[in-house]
Amino acid sequence: MKNRMTVAEIRRKAEGMSLEEATAWLCELIPEHGTSVAKLADIYSRKLHRYHEERNRIKKMSQYEILARTRGFVHIGGIDEAGRGPLAGPVVAGCVVLPDGCFIEQLKDSKKVAPSVREKLFEVIQTEATDYGIGMVMPEEIDRINILNATKKAMLQAISRMKSPPDYLIIEAVELPIEIEQLSMFKADSLSISVAAASILAKVTRDRWMVQANERYPGYGFAQHKGYGTEEHLKAIRKNGLCPIHRRTFTRQWVDESL
Repeated sequence: MKNRMTVAEIRRKAEGMSLEEATAWLCELIPEHGTSVAKLADIYSRKLHRYHEERNRIKKMSQYEILARTRGFVHIGGIDEAGRGPLAGPVVAGCVVLPDGCFIEQLKDSKKVAPSVREKLFEVIQTEATDYGIGMVMPEEIDRINILNATKKAMLQAISRMKSPPDYLIIEAVELPIEIEQLSMFKADSLSISVAAASILAKVTRDRWMVQANERYPGYGFAQHKGYGTEEHLKAIRKNGLCPIHRRTFTRQWVDESL
């Protein structure tokens, strides 16, 4: 007589299957094993439902890349920045080309992703991307050429650091002075998978830079607020004055008010 599998054995076997295979197999076992396996089948069924929802979300976010490919473009780059608003630190831009049909779970606008998930996505994007580049413009240059021009310069740097330039660009809210066809739109990091990927690369790169800056310039809390104008940061400026990575054109009023 064949020994019946224990629930623990069933669970281990299911873990080695795809969600579709495991769900179907567990449902077949319910008549023989009863409630315990039914509960396990329900868990897998809900996981499968969430997986399909996530695939549909990513497919929807790929609509602009799909449209560009129907027009004959191949090397489609998404561009986004991090750090236009802070009082300190650089502005960083990323440009990412993802392969056709790319599926990266939890990929979305960097502002909507927890820091721990952003760190994981940062590594996955670099592995999955066909090509990518990262550009950075420092505070002193931001003061000299203004934040909009610095943002564009960081974006152009990101493109220049790729293995080959994209033949089409999807960009968050700006247009670049470059001979590449572009689609510029607001909230592109929520609407385009490649722009969302670029936002993750830019955000994580900048956050890591600010954490390192916190070691060089203690007392400002850069590791926590990443240079943004929080009350903690403003208090530190009033107490300590400006440090070399502060943007003078962004912070002059706070220094004046503290005198």
